[in-house]
Amino acid sequence: MRIQKVENVNKCLEFIRSRGVNLTNIGAEDIVDENLKLILGMIWTLILRFTIADISEEGLNAKEGLLLWCQRKTAPYHEVNVRDFTYSWADGLAFCALIHRHRPDLLDFDSLDKSDRHGNTQLAFDVASEHLDIPKLLDVEDVCDISKPDERSIMTYVAQYFHAFSELGKVDAAGRRVAKFAEVMESAWTMQSDYERRVKALMQAIDNKKSAWESSTFRGDYADAKRQSIEFTNYKTSLKRTWVAEKRDVDTLLGNIQTKLKTYDLKPYHPPQGLTLEDLDQFWDVLLAAEERRYRLINAKIREYGIIGVVYVDNIKEKLRQDFAKQANDFQVKVNAISHELTLLDGDLDRQLAHVRQLNTRLGPLADTLEQIQRLDDQCVEANIEENDYTIYSVDDLSFDFGLLEHAMQKKSAFISNQ
Repeated sequence: MRIQKVENVNKCLEFIRSRGVNLTNIGAEDIVDENLKLILGMIWTLILRFTIADISEEGLNAKEGLLLWCQRKTAPYHEVNVRDFTYSWADGLAFCALIHRHRPDLLDFDSLDKSDRHGNTQLAFDVASEHLDIPKLLDVEDVCDISKPDERSIMTYVAQYFHAFSELGKVDAAGRRVAKFAEVMESAWTMQSDYERRVKALMQAIDNKKSAWESSTFRGDYADAKRQSIEFTNYKTSLKRTWVAEKRDVDTLLGNIQTKLKTYDLKPYHPPQGLTLEDLDQFWDVLLAAEERRYRLINAKIREYGIIGVVYVDNIKEKLRQDFAKQANDFQVKVNAISHELTLLDGDLDRQLAHVRQLNTRLGPLADTLEQIQRLDDQCVEANIEENDYTIYSVDDLSFDFGLLEHAMQKKSAFISNQ
């Protein structure tokens, strides 16, 4: 009798192996002798092969592929955060979210009592069994009442949802696009790391420059004051412009991160405390205030030590200074406003692209204003005006910033079009 049982089991094992399933450390005798550990291991191997393995795609294993699918499908549900196949399912909400995402007619997710773990889990199991032909492979207690639900059991059951929705035609291309989704996730994570690294570096550089200015001294003669004035001008035309470009780039980078995540129904990225755009803007405001103090101090020293004089102020020159400063300051405010709107683009891709085009129409009048500022600057040069306490912006600064804005607009349009 035992020999006959062994022969029968061997035929079954041979058939399983013929289907490409690699069975190790188990033979017909183990099954006939009821070796529970080995039998359960073989059953899990069969489940992986015939239920879960086909979810894998282009390098992702079954577990990763199924987890990514669950994360994407439950992303719009704020109460659900699928991180694994154990604790994330213990309140039943993840099961309910999967059902509601594909078949909202079967249950009302918003009306659920989010604190009723047993009730939510039982509801999901009942609905899945009655309407989706998903067998009740688990008991509610297996999910809600143990310290750590069994990962393999949860995976096996969740895989039934994946296949059910695929067969019903209610799931989009998630299963077939897992590899693409993984690429998107990797790209988003890389962009987030790049954003945080660059913001930290920019903040540190700004802090170093501010400290250097605060510790600098004057020798007490015109030549030294003029030298420091030239150094300040060189800073504004070289290092400062590098920072302006970098700040605009990280602004755009954060916007692109959010656009990418929203396009693929993923939760938005929130930069760590101290590295938000608001934090960077505060650093930038501190830099501008330090620049203004530095600029005024240098101008005062030049007047004190040089030929400009302290008492006599030419009214015509003063009027030129004020006219130029008003136009320059207003121009910079408008450029900053458009740049801020570009960073905060929201909505679907078509809406964002339309918004970019609308912002682009505001660049023409700004270009005309820049020409007016250039003419005022020419008049200041003719009047031999070396300093202007009413603004920290030169026409070169404004032209450079305007060029960056035009370039950022083009890059944003291209990024949206390529999604």
